[in-house]
Amino acid sequence: MLLTLTLTQPNAAQPGATSPDRFQPASDLGFLLHKHPERLQTQTLSFGTASVFYPQVSAQQTTVALLLEVDPVGLSRTSRPGEGGAPLEPYVNDRPYASGSFLAVALRDAFGTALTGRSKARQALADQALAFSVYLPCITARGPEDLPERLFGPLGYAVQATPIALDPLYPEWGERPYVELKLSGQMRLRDLLAHLYVLLPVLDGGKRHYYLNDAEVDKLARHSAGWLDTHPERDLITRRYLRFAALVRQAEEGFSQSNSSELEQTAPSASLRPRLHDERLRWVADQVAASGAAQVLDLGCGEGKLLRLLLELGQIRQLVGMDVSARALEIAARRLNLRERPELAARVQLLHGSLSYPDSRLKGFGVATLVEVIEHLEPHQIGPLTQHVFGDAQPRTVIVTTPNREYNAVFADGGQDMRHPDHRFEWTRAEFAAWAEAAAQTHGYALTLHGLGDTHPDYGPITQAAVFVRHNG
Repeated sequence: MLLTLTLTQPNAAQPGATSPDRFQPASDLGFLLHKHPERLQTQTLSFGTASVFYPQVSAQQTTVALLLEVDPVGLSRTSRPGEGGAPLEPYVNDRPYASGSFLAVALRDAFGTALTGRSKARQALADQALAFSVYLPCITARGPEDLPERLFGPLGYAVQATPIALDPLYPEWGERPYVELKLSGQMRLRDLLAHLYVLLPVLDGGKRHYYLNDAEVDKLARHSAGWLDTHPERDLITRRYLRFAALVRQAEEGFSQSNSSELEQTAPSASLRPRLHDERLRWVADQVAASGAAQVLDLGCGEGKLLRLLLELGQIRQLVGMDVSARALEIAARRLNLRERPELAARVQLLHGSLSYPDSRLKGFGVATLVEVIEHLEPHQIGPLTQHVFGDAQPRTVIVTTPNREYNAVFADGGQDMRHPDHRFEWTRAEFAAWAEAAAQTHGYALTLHGLGDTHPDYGPITQAAVFVRHNG
């Protein structure tokens, strides 16, 4: 199966151009995708091989191709008994030829960093709406004939879907569900990739090739942020992407919370909004991306939500999560599909351990994150944690988030209770700053403090954060 993406910059070589952002050449698509135009790049997936290459490169127009070769025999070995219909279906099917959910996974793995919207060399270009066109010579589109237009049209694309006959010699066999699909529009690359990542499986509408769980709800929310809430086919997209009623209900609850965010700001409750959680993880992922680190350590990784987000960063070659809960690590392994995706084994490792003790396995990382972790420790454990992370492990960058206790005053109970029954303490802004400044000074780090989420004029941000960068890093 094949997908080509073309960037057109008709003014790229215009004489006398003075705005480098506006007139950067189309060949800079390589910087946006983090894929060099002169190299053939291949990646082994659990269901086949994905290759990225550039059939056309010029200042005015550049095309990148993603070619996915699915191995139906290898795929049949991973299918569960009783799946499918006819006995030969696992071996003889349309999966190697008709684009769908397989291509969406390959797209995410090939262009994961571009999906985040970051480009170290051409950030201004990544933030622009550019003239893109997409070509899929054969894609499965199960459902109404106008389904491609209904899905992509409201997002600003010009859509051309041409039905493909099953066999020109036997027109009575019909033509759907396969179409040749062409899309064109003016948009940011990150948005285009997110649209394809979500809507290709929706168009396919058939059996997904991997286990669906509540991690898919988070994935849908993350990649559809900013456009699915207002899409006229939101319900259809949600149903076809998630398939199971329980997962659909979860996603719909998220839509309800999103639509009522203005009310929540005027009448906050004692429970944290899911949107704050997503915002916090996205901010941490952005900080990791900005660091340029290739080895990342998530301390107190829990069930792996941040790990899933960080996997999309193509810069990361080694990703390690550590948690004191063996059960949480089991869930993280399942949600990351580590068993179903052996290609991740070289990148991802889960460790069972405690921050109360020194651990040589934590040395040599570019970034360490502690997201909503320290407040779960006993106060007397903070000193050892500080020494073990900053003094022993010594990552180049440390990112820490924790609740701001002062903000609790705006909740219904007036701040009498902590935000979670497992919290052992919650710091005020002054207490957090004092700990962070002492840790930075003692261990040779530069410190910047941040506020995340809603901010009260008197009580400050709902979440406080710190970024430590080692002086000799």
